Amino acid sequence: MNQALHDYIVFETAGGFCAIAWNDAGIRRLQLPARSAEAAERSLLRRLPVLNFGKLTATVTDTVIAVTRYFEGDKVDFSDVRLDLGEQEEFFERIYSATRRVGWGNTTTYGTLAKELGAGPEAARDVGQAMANNPVPLIIPCHRVLAAGGKVGGFSAPGGSAAKLRMLELEGVRIGTSQPAQQTLGF
Repeated sequence: MNQALHDYIVFETAGGFCAIAWNDAGIRRLQLPARSAEAAERSLLRRLPVLNFGKLTATVTDTVIAVTRYFEGDKVDFSDVRLDLGEQEEFFERIYSATRRVGWGNTTTYGTLAKELGAGPEAARDVGQAMANNPVPLIIPCHRVLAAGGKVGGFSAPGGSAAKLRMLELEGVRIGTSQPAQQTLGF
């Protein structure tokens, strides 16, 4: 893990409290909405422990505004947000790059992403692992990646699959009428 100092803030959205961490290279981590500022901060610190409560840069301010607008239901494009994903496996980098091209209101599947990257169907599990370890959900829109057959699949963010469904609904995407695989309190 990179032990460099990162700046961070916690901010409120219509979906709950988010947290964002960054350094000079770019956004390092985004914590999706939690019920309280303390919970968002705690989750962020667990994943990136060397942090300094920071002063916003213009880039981070723009990203915070975009995240806030997203949870108000506005169409937002995060494709130009500069990221610092740290050291990643080359295949994960390719997965994240392909996922960033899945636009607002669109979905894909783990298997389709694997195929797009020239890998066989067994690589769908690798795609799932990349999504589960996504350090900047929403900016890398892992909520738009579904399981086979268009099923919602899992989601490791607060609220689990219910949060994933809610984010997709903000984009006008409806996934069947079945219950999510994980049942937790959503935002």
